[in-house]
Amino acid sequence: MEVEDSGGVVLTAYHSYARPQPPSPEPRCAPRATASLPGSRKSIPRCRRINRMLSNESLQSPAFSRSNSQASVDSASMEDFWREIESIRETSLGAQEEQTPAEAKPLDEGELEAEWLQDVGLSTLISGDEEEDGKALLSTLTRTQAAAVKKRYNTYTQTLRKKNKQSVRDVRDIFGASESPVSNGQGSKDDEYLEKNILVEAEELSFEVSYSEKLTQAPKRNRFKKLDFKKEDYVLPKFVVQKTRFGLTKAEDLSAEDMKKIRHLSLIELTAFFDAFRIQLKRNKTEKVKGRDTGIFGVPLTVLLENDRRKDSGVRVPFVLQKFFEKVEESGLESEGIFRLSGCTAKVKQYREELDAKFNADKFKWEKMCHREAAVMLKAFFRELPTSLFPVEYIPAFITLMERGPHIRVQFQALHLMVMALPDANRDTAQALMTFFNKVIANESKNRMSIWNISTIMAPNLFFSRSKHSDCEELLLANTAAHIIRLMLKYQEMLWTVPSFLIAQVRRMNEATMLLKKPLPSVKKLLRRKTIERGVTSPKTSKVLQKSASTRRMSDVPEGVIRVHAPLLSKVSMAIQLNSQTKVKDILAKFQCENSHGSSECIKIQNQRLYEIGGNIGQHCLDPDAYILDVYHVNPQAEWVIKPQQSV
Repeated sequence: MEVEDSGGVVLTAYHSYARPQPPSPEPRCAPRATASLPGSRKSIPRCRRINRMLSNESLQSPAFSRSNSQASVDSASMEDFWREIESIRETSLGAQEEQTPAEAKPLDEGELEAEWLQDVGLSTLISGDEEEDGKALLSTLTRTQAAAVKKRYNTYTQTLRKKNKQSVRDVRDIFGASESPVSNGQGSKDDEYLEKNILVEAEELSFEVSYSEKLTQAPKRNRFKKLDFKKEDYVLPKFVVQKTRFGLTKAEDLSAEDMKKIRHLSLIELTAFFDAFRIQLKRNKTEKVKGRDTGIFGVPLTVLLENDRRKDSGVRVPFVLQKFFEKVEESGLESEGIFRLSGCTAKVKQYREELDAKFNADKFKWEKMCHREAAVMLKAFFRELPTSLFPVEYIPAFITLMERGPHIRVQFQALHLMVMALPDANRDTAQALMTFFNKVIANESKNRMSIWNISTIMAPNLFFSRSKHSDCEELLLANTAAHIIRLMLKYQEMLWTVPSFLIAQVRRMNEATMLLKKPLPSVKKLLRRKTIERGVTSPKTSKVLQKSASTRRMSDVPEGVIRVHAPLLSKVSMAIQLNSQTKVKDILAKFQCENSHGSSECIKIQNQRLYEIGGNIGQHCLDPDAYILDVYHVNPQAEWVIKPQQSV
């Protein structure tokens, strides 16, 4: 490690390559006995104590090389972190007793795997019930995803057998006796994945192939290759997403039912991803604390949103959080050190009590609050959530991944899957928060808040853990959490784009579910269908055809023609002839042309988007650059509707 005496702050992102030292009986991160008397330890501020403790280990200045795994935490940023920790401890003494998690019996390995199976939507494997959704999910898994599920299910069943509990199904009864790879319908166009280790100005990312499948295709020597960066090369690389003919899909573009399936698939894929690195994803049970049912602080996000949706059914980010953003943006974006300031303690306490009592009744007077107090309460809001905004139980896996030093692209992919696996409330809130922080960073020249400052200050507020940690563990946790926040701030636009391979799996899952629920046709129905296909109709069958709505749609709308409905516009319906070059924005332009009789109609159409509804997708807002003929072939049973786009 390297120590700077000027600020007394340790640069933890460096790995020493000096000659090996003789082993010491003391723990590496323990302070030397000669540093101070035992009774004087508590009187030393934490940031100075940590620096003194670690500086005693490094009396010489070793040679070092910068590892990409820790991504350059500079001295000023770490000083911000320790100041934030001290501020949190000073303001929360005795205030969090009611949120202390109750002591729970530790779960064994089988119980942890059972919890994982429930989290990914495969609880039927535990209960033994026959459910179409579980079968459909299993039928769409890629080879690596299926291997991840098999591994967890085998551990679960072996644990039950050891306990002499009820008999359980063999994994071969679920996936079949054959151990051949599960077909995923994906090619190997990324065979050179992880081959390049040179940062380029803009690197293209593909969302078409499963991330875990790419890893299995990459040679092991490249998968585990550690990349060393010079001190001046800490800038994160620029990525661009490779666009396909289907366009890009944001998380808010899908229906709630489909996003639930995306979350299940993302967690399976994330587990398979870490399995490729031989890293255990979830080592401990999630820390859960029962939150309050009323007020603002310490209330779960879902409860806050439930209260807010009584006023606005479409809200996706708590109103109080939006108010904090607005208050800081009004006059605080150019305030120097806006998130370093502590504000007036008495006023902060007063406003907190008033918000808890008056906000839901719309009686709180926001005009009297200063942007400094708003920034302080914004941090307290996230810190006092019953569970952290981001899953802190995944941090050990990310620490191990980053210590192995893979390309930033691999770290992005792990983070991307984690974001997709978040609950809707957490994901939408995180997206709004990162958008807000990027506005703060855009004014760095005036407020002195860089991406490094924001990430280290917010790390203990967004990735908090109520478990006891040593100083060394806490430092490593902070380092990794800050790096994750930097990745989220840097790649915000891409992180909330749903990978195309997950959407394809959801489509296949929905199709499989419909097939499983659909009763087998009788012989009479099969003969009737054959008669219709041959075009041989009798007077009796012609009457049947007239009564069939699907047949009427087929006759009214020829192949390659879709009927688009726009119930909120004056031109409510239009038949569109598709060709290989027709894009979604072309259809929107046609409706704009038909409805542009007045300026109000022109403004109205600009806020409209084309949705595909039904068939193998619940609801999907199409990318304006998507080729509609390709989407039409993927979902021929869909209805096409123009309506306002949902917003976060």
